[in-house]
Amino acid sequence: MSKVKKRKILLLPGDGVGPEVVAEVKKIIEWFNEKKSLDFETEEGLVGGASYEKHKKPITDEVFYKALESETVILGAVGGPKWDNLEFSKRPERALLKLRKELKLFANLRPAICFDQLIDASSLKPEIVSGLDIMIVRELTGGIYFGEPRGIKPIENGERKGINTHTYTSSEIIRVAKVAFELAQKRNKKVTSCDKSNVMEAGILWREEVQKVKDEEYPDVELSHMLADNCAMQLLRNPKQFDVIVTDNLFGDILSDEAAMLTGSIGLLPSASLGAKDKNGKIRSMYEPVHGSAPDIAGTGKANPIATILSFSMALRYTLDLDKEADNLDQAVQKVLDDGLRTKDILSKGKKEVSTSQMGDAIISKLK
Repeated sequence: MSKVKKRKILLLPGDGVGPEVVAEVKKIIEWFNEKKSLDFETEEGLVGGASYEKHKKPITDEVFYKALESETVILGAVGGPKWDNLEFSKRPERALLKLRKELKLFANLRPAICFDQLIDASSLKPEIVSGLDIMIVRELTGGIYFGEPRGIKPIENGERKGINTHTYTSSEIIRVAKVAFELAQKRNKKVTSCDKSNVMEAGILWREEVQKVKDEEYPDVELSHMLADNCAMQLLRNPKQFDVIVTDNLFGDILSDEAAMLTGSIGLLPSASLGAKDKNGKIRSMYEPVHGSAPDIAGTGKANPIATILSFSMALRYTLDLDKEADNLDQAVQKVLDDGLRTKDILSKGKKEVSTSQMGDAIISKLK
């Protein structure tokens, strides 16, 4: 088999369990290089608290430029109680916000899939979550997390006032809506758009622009609108009514975490952050597990690497155009779960507990 062009992948392990789970992805990348002649070239960099400890900033310009030059970025996790008292601009999470904003990663894709092998791990009844397969598309670079003015300022009577601004433009809404509709066309052709148009003007604009995109460009996709608080209830009552959910940054943050827990283990769920095309037609992207840095189990070998491994699978599919390899990796994960291997977070009676690295090795053994 002939070698393909080298593709740079930047690995940013980060904090807590991040280095342990990213190490398993690195092993899988090496397997693909050796067995399938996929000439991936990996680089690593410090990010989050790990970067702050060495450089007194959550991400350096050098690492940021590496991200710009890479075909895609695989991130582990950032943050932990150790850095909670830092000034806001130096906290580990600011590295994520900088990468998302500067790489123009405006669409966050969060699948919520219930694995048949783990259906008992869900806190909901099996008949409610069996076969669940939702994709949540969250707008990632606008809204209240980035709006100005923001800050905390003193006011009269010795009080202080916290200010955040929720703002969206038509173009910000339209581009993320298009991502949702295009995903829906490849799935079940159904989009639910969530907003708070009953109390927020930005929500009225959101609803109007999403409807306009559907009417003008995606007549074959069914669109419904739902208030975000109702969506939160419906995800618990009847989650299988949804196919693709598109929503803003704040509601997407909350609803995607809720949907993740329907599946029974946040340690299984990947995510993708996709941006606009650059001058060469390449879509900028970053992939990361949904779970956090879990500092309480860091270094113990108990972390579940599956979410990070499936994040790499999403990278193979959405950025690297290697659908066959992504299918191979997804199926390997399924086979390992079929064999009854479990990390501690998803362990149940009659199943075999394995460590982070043992789970990674088992998945590699099922690749073909």
